[in-house]
Amino acid sequence: MKETQRQQFRWQPHASGASAVKPRDYEEGATVDAPSAYAAWKSLRGAESFLRVGDLLESETGELRIYKYVGFEEAQWVLPEMKQAGPEAASPPA
Repeated sequence: MKETQRQQFRWQPHASGASAVKPRDYEEGATVDAPSAYAAWKSLRGAESFLRVGDLLESETGELRIYKYVGFEEAQWVLPEMKQAGPEAASPPA
């Protein structure tokens, strides 16, 4: 998670359900092979690229887990809506 977003995340109230996360708020980090999110957390605990509150783990199947104060919870990417092209140009009058 980018540092500016991490500060905002830290002060948000805890919400139940899947967290909505925006790709623009995250940078790609280290890769770790682990059977679960908690195993990944444990293996990275003493490493330079340790997990901090707000960081995401993505499994090979695409499942996202966000690290919160209470543990790992489900997360989902929120993609910006695609702007629709304006009305197609009408053919010029004959």
